Amino acid sequence: MPEGDTVWLTARRLGVALAGQRLTHADLRVPQHATADLAGRTVTEVLARGKHLLIRIEPDLTLHTHLGMDGSWRLFPAGTAFPGPREPVRVVLATDRAVAVGRSLARVDLVPTDREDTLVGHLGPDLLGPDWDQAEAVRRLAEQPDRTIGEALLDQRNLAGIGNLYRAEVLFLRGVPPTAPVSAAGDLTRMVRLARQLLWVNREHPEQATTGDLRRGRGHWVYGRAGEPCRRCRTRIRRGELGPPGQERVTFWCPHCQPDPAGSRPG
Repeated sequence: MPEGDTVWLTARRLGVALAGQRLTHADLRVPQHATADLAGRTVTEVLARGKHLLIRIEPDLTLHTHLGMDGSWRLFPAGTAFPGPREPVRVVLATDRAVAVGRSLARVDLVPTDREDTLVGHLGPDLLGPDWDQAEAVRRLAEQPDRTIGEALLDQRNLAGIGNLYRAEVLFLRGVPPTAPVSAAGDLTRMVRLARQLLWVNREHPEQATTGDLRRGRGHWVYGRAGEPCRRCRTRIRRGELGPPGQERVTFWCPHCQPDPAGSRPG
């Protein structure tokens, strides 16, 4: 799933292409908004809120999208032929400058701008947002001391932008197993600060490296490396699932570098 840095970079690229431009064509290929007529309106700005993307359109509309697991936005030169109906395209926005195509988007909503909070108001502090509040993020995490830290970090109501990749990498770098309760996860302020640092350094490029090495196959400590040797201790990286029934998410950890005193492991 695209994480906060990917959505931030997507918003910036769309903003450069669309902001200040009049829409010559707009096609929302979702039943509830299929008849919306946005042609002739001007895009005022594009911004990210955690993993959510907000495209504001004059005078008072916001096109909200969420990439989900497989979604993406791509830009093409103006005049590029629009994708056909058989392709998994949910949004097409065209201007005299570019054509923006949203594929396999998990959510597409069109709401009055003053109702954006109905879609993103539940989110915690945005790790890459201008209103980032570290103390508030720590406070929210600490509110459920018995919850596993692995689940708490993925809860976008606590802090917005972390996904599976950064969850696994942050916990490895802090030496904390994903099953540890929040109360036993150590210094939450340092953990939250590290999470923001990792997203911040990766926000300018599509590669998501936490090791400092952008070469293929060298960018992660544990994420996606089940069965491979830990880069620090050579112990085999493990893979499991964590979360309530029906909402389990995959996680990765090193049993030596992230010891679990309780002996519990993700299923």
